[in-house]
Amino acid sequence: MSPLTATKLALHPLGPHFGARVEGLDLATATDEDLAEVRAALVARKVLFFSGQTLDEDGQVALGRRLGELTASHPVVGGVDEAHPEIYALDSADNGFADVWHTDVTFMPRPPLGSILRAVVLPPTGGDTSWADSQLAYDSLAAPVRELTDQLTAVHDGNREFGYYLAQRRGGKGSVWDGEVVTRLDPVEHPVVRVHPETGRKGLFVNPGFTSHIVGVSEAESRHLLDLFYAHLTKPEHIVRHRWSLGDVAMWDNRSTAHYANRDYGTAHRVMHRITLRGDRPSGPSSGPSSGRSGSLPAAG
Repeated sequence: MSPLTATKLALHPLGPHFGARVEGLDLATATDEDLAEVRAALVARKVLFFSGQTLDEDGQVALGRRLGELTASHPVVGGVDEAHPEIYALDSADNGFADVWHTDVTFMPRPPLGSILRAVVLPPTGGDTSWADSQLAYDSLAAPVRELTDQLTAVHDGNREFGYYLAQRRGGKGSVWDGEVVTRLDPVEHPVVRVHPETGRKGLFVNPGFTSHIVGVSEAESRHLLDLFYAHLTKPEHIVRHRWSLGDVAMWDNRSTAHYANRDYGTAHRVMHRITLRGDRPSGPSSGPSSGRSGSLPAAG
């Protein structure tokens, strides 16, 4: 049974291929069967929205543990408090913005598989978040461009965004990520085209937030290629946009999406709490089984 037909959830698609609202499901009391259907829908629709939820910090962490293995809140930024080291607080009062297109934590060798975001404090207006479908973007490239893109590798560097934070606010000692304390952010290489480990579909795996350059080409060629990919990835037909309400929870597949949070609410306060699921090492079209990927989402329970 394909992911598109595996779920009996009340799904309301937001586009022909991408995004959906899930209605009538309480994530705090969901059964294992419910969450298995959520996982199938997440792979198929890439980003899911749940309204009217009552999760608190403990509930969000418990939900994440039923969906997979949780990471630390972030490789560099500590958890929201000592009791919840898994929760990354995006607080506008502490420069917690995400107003650049990005895919979460691609500057690590094993970026998160997916993310679960909960609205905590919302401005009166603004603060919407948009997601881009990287697989649809790849599919809609012209065939000769896809052939070129399949051959490329890019460098992802977290120092531009988090290097100062690690050095100055964490004293050079970050979180435990993949079993090791993060003390430096060495740039990593990932394929420009990522093959999804569960579906085999290809998607663009570069983002303005963390991708610094393409390997093996000139600086000018790298800049123009990345500009092409970014412009194509964020075409309106590849995007869904969510207007937040308190009680909303969003889940997305980090292996097939990028996202952007509008910073259009002035001095109003906005706080979002995010957790992430441990992921695998990205594999490209020419990668073999030795790529080190960990496989599909584990069973709920």
